[in-house]
Amino acid sequence: MGFGDLRSARLRLKVLNGFLSERSYIEGYVPSQADVAVFDSLSGAPSADLVHVLRCLPGVKKPLGGGRRRRHRPVRSDEEEDEEAERLKEERLAQYAAKKSKKPTIIAKSSLLLDVKPWDDETDMKQLEALVRSISMEGLLWGQSKLLPVGYGIQKLQINCVIEDDKVGTDMLEEQITAFEDFVQSMDVAAFNKI
Repeated sequence: MGFGDLRSARLRLKVLNGFLSERSYIEGYVPSQADVAVFDSLSGAPSADLVHVLRCLPGVKKPLGGGRRRRHRPVRSDEEEDEEAERLKEERLAQYAAKKSKKPTIIAKSSLLLDVKPWDDETDMKQLEALVRSISMEGLLWGQSKLLPVGYGIQKLQINCVIEDDKVGTDMLEEQITAFEDFVQSMDVAAFNKI
């Protein structure tokens, strides 16, 4: 069915609107080339009072290519993908390494409470404390100390220290303290706390 040049005549648009009031499309129940030809002859968007024409227009445009089109990427070879993936991986690893290097490293420290026991009650505890404090190494910081009674007039030295776990071990500390054999009978770790 021909509707003539739909650009010039409003009357022809009204005839088309009346024709589409009983049908979904110009020919049949799906958009066809006849629908495309009729709607291509429109000069612009139909007015709002032509409801049946407006109803059919989107259905004709979409199936016949009037809708959105997908963009297809050009076909690439596997080698190109591998090279680009490798480059992207290297780039991300470099970004991660740079980000990680900005963070300050955390130094693991521990607080120790040491009990140093003398041989007998005649041991000079002030000299014993001076000997223990004379031990110095990187990552060792001595704290406060006090003398506590053990029994029978014997006192033990209880001393606090902070150590960096990577630099100073409790075994190293015990060996150096018990090296003062004339003064020290034994040494125990009374408390060990991670900081």
